[in-house]
Amino acid sequence: MIFPRTSRHRVTTTLLAAAVTAGGVLAVVTPLAAPSAAQGPPPPPLRNVKYTVFAEQPFYVDIYYRDVDPPNWAAYSHNPYSFSPKAKAQIGPDQQWNLDVQLADPDQWAMVTATSGPGEAKPNIHCVLAVDGVVVATNQGPKGALCSIRSW
Repeated sequence: MIFPRTSRHRVTTTLLAAAVTAGGVLAVVTPLAAPSAAQGPPPPPLRNVKYTVFAEQPFYVDIYYRDVDPPNWAAYSHNPYSFSPKAKAQIGPDQQWNLDVQLADPDQWAMVTATSGPGEAKPNIHCVLAVDGVVVATNQGPKGALCSIRSW
């Protein structure tokens, strides 16, 4: 069927208007689609954890600390040292060892411990653990100290 020129123009205009309308509806519907279940919940925000270790006498110490959240208890208990790096540091009354880390669950995983090792020296070691600027644990001992807020 052949349409006169004015009729073809009306048909084209009508089809174009229908296509724009349908496209507009798709644009509105698409962003409102539900998120995929594979995305899962957003990760928890990271919290600042600050570890501090010092001693009343200058001394070299071994320091273990947690700088990442283990994925779960099973992974941690299978090999805790893979989640607890070791640092050697000289500390004293005016020489602190400090480290800032970011943890999602510091109540479960934040931990720092320092020890002077074998020998007769007793440098009286102190540790301090702060979360988001608030001190949540302190400890001291003649040869070592452990700061943690975990319940296990």
